Amino acid sequence: MRTALTEVELAWIEGRYEQWLRFGRVAARHIVSHSKCVASFRSGAVFALVCRVQSDFGTIRASADIVMSVAPGASSTVLPYVRPGGDVLLHVETWPRVAQVLQEIDNVEVAGIEPCDASPDHWRHVDERLCAGLPVRPYTAARHAAWLQRKVRGS
Repeated sequence: MRTALTEVELAWIEGRYEQWLRFGRVAARHIVSHSKCVASFRSGAVFALVCRVQSDFGTIRASADIVMSVAPGASSTVLPYVRPGGDVLLHVETWPRVAQVLQEIDNVEVAGIEPCDASPDHWRHVDERLCAGLPVRPYTAARHAAWLQRKVRGS
């Protein structure tokens, strides 16, 4: 049975395996166990998923994904822990890059904008600029207003 919600499995084993949502409007949450839950998002919702795997010697794997959930039957990218998948707006690996993404999310919040409401194109821009080693253009209130007008016009 296909659900209209995108489900994201989150696990938390303190100091070993940690997955968390940095932002996103959760439509429903189901607790599976003391260390695992499933967060669900409506189609079109944007969320950030961060994963960090650690050993006794430090971080061995880290990633951050900013994803837009898709409608049932729509084409999507398959992602671990995300069912059925989503439109990946940003993907980085290694803790230094994840930290840069977290800083960019903070910057959007400092501008007074909820990161899940920011233009999906901004998150694509952040992905491309970080990948190229270039500075990211700030997401300002003026850029956000332009995005909202484009969204209202349907273009």
